This record gives sequence, C-alpha cells and structure tokens, in this order.
Amino acid sequence: ALEPLSVGLAIGVASALTGYLSHPRFYCNYVECCPRAGQRLWEIWVTILTLKAQLDNRLFGQHLAKDVVLKAVLGFSNNPSPKKPLMLSLHGWAGTGKNFLSQILAEQVHPAGLRSKFVHLFLATLHFPHHDQVKLYKEQLQNWIRGNVSACPSSVFIFDEMDKMHPGVIDAIKPFLDYYEEVDGVSYRKAIFIFLSNAGGDLINKAAFDFWSSGKHREDIQLKDLEPLLSVGVFNNKNSGLWHSSIIDRNLVDYFVPFLPLEHRHVKMCVRAEMAARGYAVDEKIVQAVADEMTYFPKEQKIFSDKGCKTVQAKLDIHEDF
Repeated sequence: ALEPLSVGLAIGVASALTGYLSHPRFYCNYVECCPRAGQRLWEIWVTILTLKAQLDNRLFGQHLAKDVVLKAVLGFSNNPSPKKPLMLSLHGWAGTGKNFLSQILAEQVHPAGLRSKFVHLFLATLHFPHHDQVKLYKEQLQNWIRGNVSACPSSVFIFDEMDKMHPGVIDAIKPFLDYYEEVDGVSYRKAIFIFLSNAGGDLINKAAFDFWSSGKHREDIQLKDLEPLLSVGVFNNKNSGLWHSSIIDRNLVDYFVPFLPLEHRHVKMCVRAEMAARGYAVDEKIVQAVADEMTYFPKEQKIFSDKGCKTVQAKLDIHEDF
C-alpha cells in the first residue's frame, strides 16, 4: 500500500511541475505566443529603438517613410487604448523598400516576422485573382481576419499589390478599421493593417524630380508635400484596389507613406549592405560596377533608378567570383 504522505507528495510535485510547464513564460519559450497586453514603457522604447536601428541600417533613401512609421508605431504602441487599428498605406515604385519596411515592422511586433502565425500576407494576384468572385473574396477575408484577431488582438495584416486588387474587395475590412470598440464581440483596435501599392508612384517621382530640378535637397521633402496628392490620386485611380474605397472616404488610413525613387548613391548603399550580408568585404569597385549596371530615369539626366534596389542581388551574383 502507498503511504498517504508519499501519494500527497507525488501529487504535489506533479501539480507544481504541471503548473510550471504550463506557465506562459515557460511555454512561450518553445511555442510562439501572442504578445501579452499592456507592455511596459521600457519594452515599448526597446521596440522603437530596435525598429529605428533596423530602418537606419537596412532602408536607404527613405527619410519620410522612416520618420512617419517610427512616429506612428510609437504613438500606437504607447496608447493603452487606441480608438482604431493602425492603418498604413505605403506607396512608391518597385524596389524602393515598401516590402522591406513592412517586414521589419512585422518583426518588431512578432519576432518570427512573415513566418509568424500572427502575421498574414495577402497577394492580390494570388489570393484574389478572379474578378467574378469578389463577393466570395470579401466573405472569406472577413472570416479570416475575424478569426485571427480573435486568436491574437495584435495580429498584423499585410496586403501587397494593392494596385492589382479588384476594386471593392478591400472594402470588406472597413468595419474592422473603423472607430468601433468591438465588432461582433471582437476588438480590432490592437491590430495593424499595411497596404503596399505601386499606385501613386508616378506622383511621388514627379515631386522628387521637381525638388531636384529646383535645386532643393530630397531630404527637404515633407509628408505634407505628398500625402494629399497620394490620398486623392489613389482614390481616383481606376487601376487601384483603393479606387473610390470607403476606407479612404471615411479617412481610415492613418498615413499615406510615400517612398521616394532611389538615386545612384542609394543603390550603392544597397550593394554595400548586400555584400556585408553575404559576408564579403566591401569592394568599392564592385559597388560602383553594380550601381552603374542599373538603369536610371529620366533618360536625359539619369537621376533615379527605375527598379530601385530590386535587382541588386541578381546583379551582384554576376560578380560572385570576387
């Protein structure tokens, strides 16, 4: 027969061990958990400083995007009870850093980044390809977002290729972006929504060229110089998923973030960063050669890279023998 004391001790040890193993701090060391509510101030500042360092070291030529996103994330993170989710719309030509920035931002909220089960990437041409199924897409999108925010209030949703999205699809998420405390018992106010679009890129490029033509520094371009143009231009662009969108009409986009066209010097920064990432010593002759192989516009002045830094990796592959 077992001694009562031994049985009691065994039960106590088992209970304590079960409690320890199931404690969130231990459990979350091995399984990804949704960040707990109520970050302390020092945790918020660590996140912001880390985000700033990442943007400074990895995103080039985008002073506006860095400044706007840092301030937006700081304000949102520092608010214990935001009135609505954070909604950012990133605009600019391919290769200027929109995807890069969204990935860096996602990593600060969920360290696994795009691999996180709490970060969700939608591609217009992959997830919403057929014009005749818009109604179905809207229903699926609402159910998907509702389910994931219910599981993790601080979910991140990234919608890429917004310029290829069928008009009307994205309006399905309008109720989740609005100033509601809850929608069907679910609060969306801690979530982050990010749109990525080439739409508005021509407007941004023209403004950047006008600044250059007038002898002004690109760093003098301010958000107020571009944001009104972007919001109106994207709203009236029939080739954009935000064409006549109720999301813009209801002023639910917190910031229209412009990504400026990259100059020759910024392309060289991208080449140096890629060489360092591959573990190579930076060779300025190679840097110059790769940057010179890119194509630039306007044709006469050749100021801005027409692909940004998008093909830097492929161009550098040619010089692997160094």
